[in-house]
Amino acid sequence: MKPRILLADDHSIVAEGLRSLLEPEFEIIGIVEDGRALIAATEKLQPDVIIADISMPLLNGIEAVRQIKTTNKDVKVIFLTMHPDVTYAVSALEAGALGYVLKHSAPSELSTAVRNALRGKTYITPFLEGEIMLSPSRGVKERREESSHLTKRQREVLQLLAEGYLAKEIASILNISTRTVEYHKYQMMKDVGIKTVPDLIRYAVKHHIVSE
Repeated sequence: MKPRILLADDHSIVAEGLRSLLEPEFEIIGIVEDGRALIAATEKLQPDVIIADISMPLLNGIEAVRQIKTTNKDVKVIFLTMHPDVTYAVSALEAGALGYVLKHSAPSELSTAVRNALRGKTYITPFLEGEIMLSPSRGVKERREESSHLTKRQREVLQLLAEGYLAKEIASILNISTRTVEYHKYQMMKDVGIKTVPDLIRYAVKHHIVSE
């Protein structure tokens, strides 16, 4: 029986290209387009491997995987991304991923990364492998430590704010009250010493909670 893979990418052309690339060797059991759908599909479909983008709407891939790993520690995760940034790669591994592949390298590297993950081994695109094996730079650690002050719910609210959703819309997406959304927003601003929502969004970009 072929290993079962769940794909998560908000670009349907990319996802269908990945299906064509992987289907000779693996079974593609689903394709989702955002982080919240990825969490739901993982619970429903129980894939062997998740291949996810980092930059996705509603909930980014890293945050989605953090949440998935709290209830499904055994699922293997590979991030397939356009970000050649060691900070993203370190965050991906810390979230529980076993692979980090750049999209332009997918044809030559992705199947190898999946096979490695199924054996419990890590695969990092050679372009970043050397940097990741070294101790994280001071800048990487500082950005990670600062962003770790935020709670899971705060990171969810912050991404949706950065995507332009209003408090009422965020409340509906997260199934919480508008008052709770406003509380999280102002608590974040207070905790990180920021006075305006645009500055809060810039903070989200700096700390890779959302992409530029």
